[in-house]
Amino acid sequence: MLSSLLKGHLNRLIVPAAAAAFLAVAPVAHAQEAVRPYGPASVADLAEGLLSAVVNISTSQNVDGGRPNVPPPQVPEGSPFQDFFDDFFNDRGGPAPGPRRVNSLGSGFVVDADEGIIITNNHVIADADEIEVNFSDGATLKAELIGRDAEIDLAVLKVDPAAHKLTAVPFGDSDAIRIGDWVMAIGNPFGLGGSVTVGIVSARDRNINSGRYDDFIQTDAAINRGNSGGPLFNMNGEVIGINTAIISPSGGSIGIGFAIPSELAVGVIDQLRQFGETRRGWLGVRIQPVSADVAESLGLDRARGVLIAGVVKGGPVDDGSIQPGDVILKFNGRNVDEVRDLRRVVADTAVGSEAELVILRKGEEITVTVKLGRLEESVDVASSEHEGEGEAGELATASVLGMTIAELNDDTRAQFEISDGVNGVVIVEVAPNSAAGDKGIVAGDVITEIAQESVSTPQEVLDRIGALKGQGRRNALLMLSSRNGDLRFETVRMN
Repeated sequence: MLSSLLKGHLNRLIVPAAAAAFLAVAPVAHAQEAVRPYGPASVADLAEGLLSAVVNISTSQNVDGGRPNVPPPQVPEGSPFQDFFDDFFNDRGGPAPGPRRVNSLGSGFVVDADEGIIITNNHVIADADEIEVNFSDGATLKAELIGRDAEIDLAVLKVDPAAHKLTAVPFGDSDAIRIGDWVMAIGNPFGLGGSVTVGIVSARDRNINSGRYDDFIQTDAAINRGNSGGPLFNMNGEVIGINTAIISPSGGSIGIGFAIPSELAVGVIDQLRQFGETRRGWLGVRIQPVSADVAESLGLDRARGVLIAGVVKGGPVDDGSIQPGDVILKFNGRNVDEVRDLRRVVADTAVGSEAELVILRKGEEITVTVKLGRLEESVDVASSEHEGEGEAGELATASVLGMTIAELNDDTRAQFEISDGVNGVVIVEVAPNSAAGDKGIVAGDVITEIAQESVSTPQEVLDRIGALKGQGRRNALLMLSSRNGDLRFETVRMN
């Protein structure tokens, strides 16, 4: 039911549920008053021009349908149950069924009619043996997978453009979309192809914890199973999002759907078309959020930026340009307010290109230029509090508990005049008024054990501290060695 509060009156105009969902309702109290629109009177013309560009994606996969290999129970020889179990497991089961075919449905849309390029979600076509594209006029074409990206959940397909006349739709500017703007979704919910739903942009920049680069548009336009991979249009008929996920206890739409913004998708699609894979930029650092306490200690006006917890040995910035304890505030002129901002902008930057970073170092903002490497997606990313911006690797240095730590090697031994018999991780700097500084820990001290476990690399120190925090510990017991090998214990608070 649609109700409109009459201007200057308490009574309401009630519209039957069978009426159109979006009407221009005029107050009846004053005939001379202008009509106040509450939504588009119709989206029929817009939908008619877009339906032919939206396709249904049908996939099939051969899976092993054999009976599980369950051994029969062991019974004593001559037991009255022996014949029963032999009969059940060997004869009555009959021949094992062969491979079976599993089908699934999704949505997609044409972005290049000349080349036959179609976009959908990666999860729509994942593990598919065959992919078919079904058009609104009933035509069906086999599709070839050009490339896919699991992180952003996108896939690029190709059909033969000579086999069917294709209609393409353009991408729009998702950055220009505002909360409250009208949007339209077209897709294949529950196999009902060519379904059109309309709603508004409910929110932007949503993080639903589906991946490292989450930045979804939220909409209340009805999105259901089968809409995945379909387009979210603005009222100019431009694709500003790719429908990807919903929140629903029942499996149906409850008005909370999420779309990948076009601004994030276009660069990935271009790389998939060009290379068949995504090639993301990489800084080679370990990063963590800037908390309110950290911001205050650094003199920041609020919690913003990304704190560098460590530098990957041999990585792009293992030249001193970025140091543990630095806070990245801007990347190529774009503000970096939180961890996912940095991940996204670094990943979107071309491999091998130079980037200009504004960082806070020891209370001063400075600008540094770095050259990006390539993020190898096949390598696991370090997790825990000191989460990796890029792939895992041996840390040359790291920052933890107010200390900058480094590998104990010939160079650091000579620098701090550490005896050959001392082993562990050397402390190269201690921040004033830090937890470590309060305990009298100084540069040149060597961490040999944490909570009675030996450590030999900066990464092991980070991992051990992270594990203690995960156990709810508030303090870390460090065994420290002086330069000449004298040992002592210090308890350093971690919160």
